[in-house]
Amino acid sequence: MGLRIANNIAAMNAHRWLGVADSGLSKSLERLSSGYRINHAADDAAGLSISSNMRAEISSLNVASRNTAQASSMLQVAEGAMDQINNMLTRLKELATQAASANVTTSDRQKINSEATKLTTEIDRVADATKYNGTALINGNFGATASTTTLVASEGVASASSIDVSGVVDTSATYTVSDATGTVVTLSNGSITQTLTGISTGAQTLNFDALGVKITLDNAYDSSAELSGTFTVTSSTQNIQVGKENDAINRIGIDIGDMQMSALNGGSALSIDLSTVSGANSALADIDTAISYVAGKRGDVGAYMNRLSYAAANLATNIENAQAAESVIRDVDMAAEMTTFTKNQILLQAGTAMLAQANMAPQSVLSLFS
Repeated sequence: MGLRIANNIAAMNAHRWLGVADSGLSKSLERLSSGYRINHAADDAAGLSISSNMRAEISSLNVASRNTAQASSMLQVAEGAMDQINNMLTRLKELATQAASANVTTSDRQKINSEATKLTTEIDRVADATKYNGTALINGNFGATASTTTLVASEGVASASSIDVSGVVDTSATYTVSDATGTVVTLSNGSITQTLTGISTGAQTLNFDALGVKITLDNAYDSSAELSGTFTVTSSTQNIQVGKENDAINRIGIDIGDMQMSALNGGSALSIDLSTVSGANSALADIDTAISYVAGKRGDVGAYMNRLSYAAANLATNIENAQAAESVIRDVDMAAEMTTFTKNQILLQAGTAMLAQANMAPQSVLSLFS
């Protein structure tokens, strides 16, 4: 056997394997501490890419699940108000039946009609006041958007989406904006007019709370007395995002309907006058139509709620299965990793001992000098 001291090959070999054991032990410690098999891209580049995509999908599905829960809560608010409107219509049916009878005097009919008038006013009030997160639900304005061709970007209105009409009450009116006096901006729908003063140029939001309108201006509004024009309001089906992708099958469209007196007669105005027998007779049929209309819309709301319930259950299953699939890729098997940790721990101890022995071996050369 050759004796060399310039290069201790045995010690170098022991040191190399000691480094391998130390690296393995460090990796096992990291995995056991974090609970993840993949902590860095170098651990499993393909697995990291796949699991990152899956994590994004799972996060999106979790938000979609919250969307369904919030949409169900919104529909419960709407359905509760519809129930009260139905109760008021039932009371109106009772009053109309009473007023249509010959045993009721003219004076009595006036009193009956007075109560009926107050109920119709309350129906409109409930329809206008029923909101979820500031958005009117059952006054025909759910999903309302502004439609404009005269308010332009050069005046600070980037697009129709810059006009928030979620709180408007009158969806049939034309809204007119003007700021002819410079620092004073006025909005009117023909019956209600609101004026804001002290308006400066630049990006800002004009809140016409009396009309339920907010107009967001950008920096293109750079000169006073330039903002003028009109817009109208339209309502459409609103979508609840119940999936992670941008397509129709990942959305549920909701149309709640209009519970105002102007729409209760099968989509037309419900006008009730119980001061005369003929008026009471006409009201009997019209109220029946209104009750059927409200019942139909309540049925639609119930169907939406059931659909959202099934969508939520499906999302819960998808989230669970996707999380399980992601876990297989990214999470560490603690039992298997503990076995690897123990192996590396033993190899590290053994490697340290063998490196010490290998470093002692060249000392045998000293015996040649004695």
